Amino acid sequence: MTMPLKVPYAVAYETVEKTTNVFLRLETDGALVGYGCAAPDEVVTRETPESVLAALTGEGEAAVVGAEALRRTPILEGLHPWTSAHPSALAALDMALHDLLGKAAGLPLWKVLGGYRDSMETSVTIGILPQRETVEAARRFAAQGFRCLKIKGGRDADSDAERVIKVREAVGGGAELRFDANQGYSVEQAKRFVRLSAAAKIELFEQPTARDRLDHLGEVTEHVKVPVMADESLMSLVDAFHLAQEELADMVNVKLMKVGGIAEAVQIDAVARSARLETMVGCMDEAALAIAAGLHFALARPNVRYADLDGHFDLEGDPSAGAVTLRGGTLYPSELPGLGWEPR
Repeated sequence: MTMPLKVPYAVAYETVEKTTNVFLRLETDGALVGYGCAAPDEVVTRETPESVLAALTGEGEAAVVGAEALRRTPILEGLHPWTSAHPSALAALDMALHDLLGKAAGLPLWKVLGGYRDSMETSVTIGILPQRETVEAARRFAAQGFRCLKIKGGRDADSDAERVIKVREAVGGGAELRFDANQGYSVEQAKRFVRLSAAAKIELFEQPTARDRLDHLGEVTEHVKVPVMADESLMSLVDAFHLAQEELADMVNVKLMKVGGIAEAVQIDAVARSARLETMVGCMDEAALAIAAGLHFALARPNVRYADLDGHFDLEGDPSAGAVTLRGGTLYPSELPGLGWEPR
């Protein structure tokens, strides 16, 4: 399903005006039905809606037909090669299986997974805009109760730093500012940005350099005082191990669409925690159903300290709207069993 964004936004490498999500319905031979959602992205997950549909109706369908719905591990392990080839398709199937687990237990999934907390504050994203419009957006979001603002950049370190400082002046010290360069900088540009934006006191610096140049990411991490977060460089459990072992980042951004769902995210978070790397749960441009899955994962894991789950805010015509509730910058899950959503 293609959903336009009410407010298109720009990042370092593209402008986003709409998104296409693929919804999955997983039926059992009883009364329970599980739902999942894929949000493919050609740049990040290297998938298209067509490739997701082909994967789910082909090898995915063959893997689940006749299988025991609550024995999700054999199903997901059999499809583990999808982690690199079809991560968001695997995430949709993983979600549907976890939705069935919660429904079978008669509990919201976050409680089944551990129930560490019952709500979580989320950041809200401001795309690349002229300075005045960036400040206006920051003031508007702060007035709505958001205390975490994530500012996109990566095209020019000098102007990015100036925008961040102006936002800090506008919102004062009561808001946390995060900055995401989306791979847009060289090492020297990243260091320059941190130096020039020091007065803004940003909380974290997300993916400053190209995803495949882990040496560059590590160099930035070593030489700047702001915590550096890996996003596009983290696509799998193996990536998490390398980032942790070689101390290439201070934090990691786990997105279900990148890593293949909740089961894989739990393992990645365990690796991060063992290396004392804090975790953020992030998102793509996702329908509320997929956001709910990310939230349920985050609520169950003590090491998930940050949430960037705003991908559903501006979607028009989202059929799963209401799967999560936003109040004053904080997200709350549904108290219904599973992921808490049923189609009307």
